[in-house]
Amino acid sequence: MAAAKKKAPASKVSAISEDELAQRVAILKRFRELLVKQRERFNHYLVTLEKQQVVIETGSSGQLADYIEQEEQIIADIFSIQKVIDPLEDMYNATVTASSPADDVPALKSALKELKDQVAARSAHNRELLSARMDILRAEIIELRNNPLASAARSAFSHSGTATIIDIEG
Repeated sequence: MAAAKKKAPASKVSAISEDELAQRVAILKRFRELLVKQRERFNHYLVTLEKQQVVIETGSSGQLADYIEQEEQIIADIFSIQKVIDPLEDMYNATVTASSPADDVPALKSALKELKDQVAARSAHNRELLSARMDILRAEIIELRNNPLASAARSAFSHSGTATIIDIEG
């Protein structure tokens, strides 16, 4: 009778282990999938930042606005995926105690961290370039305002009146 009691819990434990294993595999697959997506988003962001740097250096404001819009969309995508990754990572850490040979999550996380660092550095560099470009533009505007020839041209027309009523019947 004691042997029968021991067998019942053992079979119950094996069923839980299979369920736990299936749950761990599902968590691992989903977590890995999201990390790969996040890595792709960061790669795309890095390419966008590189293109943005070229545009900042050439001074095309229209293209710069396009890249800023792309950047905002990519950042929104990154944050939305991160909102899912964070709780999934907690579940992953709670369920997976020892990494299996097929578990490439640590390598993915490491690659993702490197990409984050690259993106942060590139973004800071672009901010510096943009700030310097804005300083140059401000100096040009001040120079134009202080230019005596530009002031004379403005004052010559500033005293002329503008028509308020036009006779179209002749």
